[in-house]
Order: sequence, then C-alpha cells, then structure tokens
Amino acid sequence: MISFDRRTMLKAVGAASAGVALAPALAPTAAAAPTPVGVAANPFPLGAVRLQAGPFLDNMNRQLAYFRFVDPDRLLHMFRLNVGLPSSAQPCGGWESPDTELRGHSTGHLMSGLAQAYANTGDTTYKNKGDYLVSSLAACQNASPNAGFHGGYLSAYPENFFDRLESGQQVWAPYYTLHKIMAGLLDQYNLAGNSQALTVLTAMAAWVKWRTDRLSQSQMQAALNTEFGGMPEVLANLYLVSGNRDHLTTAQRFDHARILDPLAANQDQLAGNHANTQIPKIIGAIQEYHASGTTRYRDIADNFWRIVTAHHSYVIGGNSNGEYFQTPDAIAGQLSDTTCEVCNTYNMLKLTRQLFFTDPTRAELMDYYELALLNQILGEQDPTSAHGFVTYYTPLRAGGIKTYANDYDDFTCDHGTGMESQTKFADSIYFYAGETLYVNLFTASVLTWPGRSITVKQDTAFPSSTSTRLTIGGTGHIALKIRIPAWTSGATIKVNGAAQNIAVTPGTYATIDRTWANGDVIDVSLPAVLSFPRANDNSGDGAVKYGPVVLAGQYGTTDLGGVLPTLRTDTLVQDAANPLRFTATASTGSVSLLPFHQTHHTRYTVYWKIAGTPPQGTSYEAEASGNTLGGQAAVRSSSGASGGALVGYVGNGTANYLRFNNVTGTSGTHKITVYYASGEDRSIAVSANNGAATTVATPNTGGWDTVGSVTVTLTLAAGANTVLITNPAGWAPDIDRIVVS
Repeated sequence: MISFDRRTMLKAVGAASAGVALAPALAPTAAAAPTPVGVAANPFPLGAVRLQAGPFLDNMNRQLAYFRFVDPDRLLHMFRLNVGLPSSAQPCGGWESPDTELRGHSTGHLMSGLAQAYANTGDTTYKNKGDYLVSSLAACQNASPNAGFHGGYLSAYPENFFDRLESGQQVWAPYYTLHKIMAGLLDQYNLAGNSQALTVLTAMAAWVKWRTDRLSQSQMQAALNTEFGGMPEVLANLYLVSGNRDHLTTAQRFDHARILDPLAANQDQLAGNHANTQIPKIIGAIQEYHASGTTRYRDIADNFWRIVTAHHSYVIGGNSNGEYFQTPDAIAGQLSDTTCEVCNTYNMLKLTRQLFFTDPTRAELMDYYELALLNQILGEQDPTSAHGFVTYYTPLRAGGIKTYANDYDDFTCDHGTGMESQTKFADSIYFYAGETLYVNLFTASVLTWPGRSITVKQDTAFPSSTSTRLTIGGTGHIALKIRIPAWTSGATIKVNGAAQNIAVTPGTYATIDRTWANGDVIDVSLPAVLSFPRANDNSGDGAVKYGPVVLAGQYGTTDLGGVLPTLRTDTLVQDAANPLRFTATASTGSVSLLPFHQTHHTRYTVYWKIAGTPPQGTSYEAEASGNTLGGQAAVRSSSGASGGALVGYVGNGTANYLRFNNVTGTSGTHKITVYYASGEDRSIAVSANNGAATTVATPNTGGWDTVGSVTVTLTLAAGANTVLITNPAGWAPDIDRIVVS
C-alpha cells in the first residue's frame, strides 16, 4: 500500500547494479492465440468507429494537437541515459524528471495514445511517432546488458530499483512504470501493427518472469504491497495474443491476496487502501478470468465494481478522497479539493467495459459508464487549452476549482491516462455479438461494420439534446439493442417515422430485430428530468442531475470555504434556449447551474444542502391497511420513512405489486409524487384504474432507508381510484407513500 502522496514524493535514484548481466531465457515459441473465456459481446476495432462533430470529437482533437506537438526525444532522454546511450534532449519535469522514481511511465501512455489516435483516424503522423518510440526503446533494451542490466530489461531507471523492492526497501512503484511501458507496446502492436513492439514486449515479459520466479510466494506477496499498476492485466492480455502460458502464469504471480481474498468473499475492506493501486488489480482479475476461465476472478471483479459504485462513488462517478478509499458510504463527509482522482475513473471505465463483455444484459454497467465518462472524463480537459490539458483531482469541496497539467512539467499519472482517455471515446459506443448490435452510448459517430457492408450513422447533440437518430447504410439483419438509461422515463422509438410497440423500460435494452434496408432511420427519444440524488451518509445533502448530466452551481471567484449552500429545489428554472442551463435560489442568492463537464476556470459546488417545498396534496401511506400487496410485497420498518414503514419487494414481475385503493380524485390529470427508498438505481411503473402505465426511473437515494421522490402525471376519475405500482422488468424500490396533487 502506498503510504505517501504520489504527487509530491520525489525519490532520489539509486546507483545502477554493477553485477554481470545474465539474460533470462526468451519466451518459448508462441502457440495459437487462445479464445477468451466468458465473452458474450465484443468491441469493434477502434478504426471501425469515427466520431462526428460534438464535444467528444472536440476533446479528441485537442489531444491530437498535443500528440503532433510533443517531442518524443524528451520522453526518451532518461531511457537512453540509463543504458549509456547519448541524448542531448531537454529533460522533462513532473514525474518524468531525472530524479523521480516513476520516470518512464508517460512514454508508455504516449505509445498507447498514439496507437489509439492512429487506429481511430488513420493519420500516419501518429503511427510514425509511435514507430520512432518503439524503435528507440528497442535500442535501449538491446543496450541494457552493456549497462550491467539483465537481458530484456527496459526502463528509464536502473534495475536495482527491483533489488530495493524485493529487499523491502522503500521504492516508488517500479512495476507500475513497467506496466505502462508494456501496455503501450502491446497497444502499438495491436492497434498500430508494429511487430517490433511485440518483440520488445516479449523480452520484457521474459525478464519479469525471470525476476519473479526467483521469489517465494511470501516474498512475492510482500513485494505486491508496493503499487504495481496493471501487471496482471498486460500479461494476461499478452497471453491472449501469444498463447504462451508463461505470460498467464506470470500474470497470476501478481494476484495480491490481501486485496483479492476479501473481494472473493464479497467483503468491503477497501477503506484505507490507495484507490488507484487497487483498481488495476481488479482489471487484472477480470482479464485473468477471460484468459483462464477461473470464475473466482470474475466474481472478484463483479463484487468490487458493485462495492465501489454503490458505496465509494460520488455523484460524478469518481471515487476516493486524498487518493484513498474511505469508510463505505462516506460521501458528504469526504468533500475536498482532492476527491475523484481521474486515473481512478479511467480504470473504473476499463473495468466496467470488461464486465459488460462478460454480461451484456446488464445495462447498469453502461449507465455507470455514461455517468463517469460524461461528467468526469469529458470534463477533465481544459477546453481553452490548445493541447488539451487535463486535471489530476476533481475537487468536490464547495468552492473548489479545477487545475490542469501543462506540456512538459506536470507528467503525472493523470496526464498519462488523459492522453489515452481522450483518444478512445469511440471504443465503447457500439458492441456486437454475432448479428446483434448494442448501442450503448449516444455519441455522434459512424460505425462501419467490418465484413458486413453495413454502416450505422448516429446523429445526436447529446447531452444537449436527449434524442438520437440512427441511419442504416446497406442491408442486412441486425438485432438492434438500444440502451434505455435508468435516468429516463417515457422513452419512445420510431422506425421510419412509425412508433414501435416494444418494451422501453429504463435500465434495460430495447430490441428491434429485423432485416434492415438501406436508409432506414431509427429515432430514439429519451426524455430527461431533474433528480436530486442524495449523499449516502447524509440524506440532507445531495446534488442536481438533469438526466445523466450533473449540474454545478457557478460561483465565479467566490470560495465557499467548503460550506454547502442550501438549494431550494422548487425554484429551479430551465433556460428556454439552453436545456442544460438552470437558475435557482440558494442560501447564497440567485445561482446559475451548468453541466459539471462544462464548468472550467470558475469556482463551483456540486453538492448542496437540499431544501424545497414538498408537493401539496393528499398523502397515502404504502403500509396502510386498505392497500393491496401482491406476491412478495411486504411491509418493513424503516427509520427514514414517513410513518416508520415501507413496502418492499415490489416489482420483478407483474405478480409483485403495491396497489393503493380508495385514492380520492377529481376527473382529470393529477400529479402523483411517489416517495421511495432505494440503494440502487431502479424504476417503477405507475398506473391508475388499470390504465396505461408510466415508467419512471428511481435513482439511488443514497441508502435503503433514505427517501427520495419522483413525480408522474396520471388521469384520475371522480371519486375513488386505484393507483398501481409495479415493475414488470425488474425490482422496484421500496415504497414509502404517494402524494396526489
């Protein structure tokens, strides 16, 4: 476990090993690449999807400008000096400075970013720069024995860093840096077709095997207490490319029992652990599942994802305070200038993506992916920077402000992951399984389906507009699965202008299975509403979302000093010209709320003290004796509920329901506010007098006893009415009461 601040820890370099260099044996001849286990959906090649005009393409273009600008010789400087090769380049700063023990990691991220840029654009400018980096690193690797290092070794620091690691001396994460270099080489091979990169990587993997094979199990576990990045991930991925089981065996040497064992038992023991040290271990676990078929790895990854997203994540999708996991559900009590390190979210998205491949029925995975991508990753980049400078932390303290990197003197891990995040927006919009196409994200783009002579063009202004249009080019069968987000209600789908009679339940995929003709058009409408998700540890503190977009109060130069303003939710007014802009009244006066991802160079607050006038009308308690409970629906006590009780186990089929009887109304439409308690994002279907149901998302309220509310409009008759609450497609939240206006 890291016990120091990675942004300020700058350790002096130890002297290079003076011993005779004995090269480890090179890896055996590769076997046929194995088929990954447990994969139910597949990504398209990055080059098969092209972004179209919109905020994601804007961010990528700024990153591409940086790639064209950056001087690779400056990043190669310490690699060359480390093995006695000449270099006259100017050293870099930040974590790439000559006396920083993490030097070299950014070169790996740069190789990955360049490979993604080439794959996604076809521009050889990025391939040529990547080829130069690979050939230069190969020269450094070849020179390693002359510098006294063992064959296959490649780094910007001497090999004795690993002596220090293995002897229990303090050293700053040498395997972490090696992982970045190895991952960059693998991306250069997979995405840019550079065969030399695979040769260099294979020699590095042989060195890692030789180095770790010398250690006993207890010695290896002790070494794993120092951050090692995604070593199990890259080695498992290399096995899936090469078929050489040595790579998988070496990957499994990096299984860190202290972290993985509790997760295998679904135990949350994350508090006090450095967050971004742990997440790559879990990405390694899901990749080891795909490589080995061992289901324990899959369960570890799934348990971790559920624990982190439900109990350690802020409203923007990020996690950690001061880089560490805190006590489960500590959110409002952990708002600072060092929340939500962006590397964590970069890695959580990688994990989420892999879990989706394992089970593409789980729309909740892509709901989270959208949340974190839109509100943190898209918003990490400074839009006024020509080179796309990114943030390290994402402050959530009231009055916080984002700060950004620069060209050469702030090479932190987040600068590195930022280079990758901003060049792979196209990689998770669409997935496929046979002739099934998953539309996961609403991003302006064009998919050219390899081998099928079919294109899918997506035209959308999302998130400014919560609708999208898909146009089919070519002909052929597609079982089209469109994600219906948990945040929407009243979604509609039309094909060539005709409404489709298909299920559009929030938190699921709507399916249109047909043979498509050239020019067919699918219009998808996903109405957005305001919601006020509450902090897990304080139901009086919460945030404001419009659909998936987290809104931030704009405070200019005013530093709120961490004191949450009180927001009157009943005063929110939407701008007629800009649906993502609202004004409201807070304890600080009138305030504008804008999307958090558009909030830059100003102080802001994301969390508030939530206040507002409750809806006026007649209240009906769910646990009242006159109501009808169907199936498993049952009353349970709750300290957070009106009247001290809730009705749970509603939904998951039409047999489980709650029906309010004798609801008094006048003839006409009425607003019905449903108060519910939920620890998960769910939805409910509400109907009156056996009429058509309205389905509405019920976002996580922050806990099973923390009550939130949603409002629907139904038509009632004069006199007595029945109001039915169920969820035919999944569990509904526990219901507290309804208020009929």
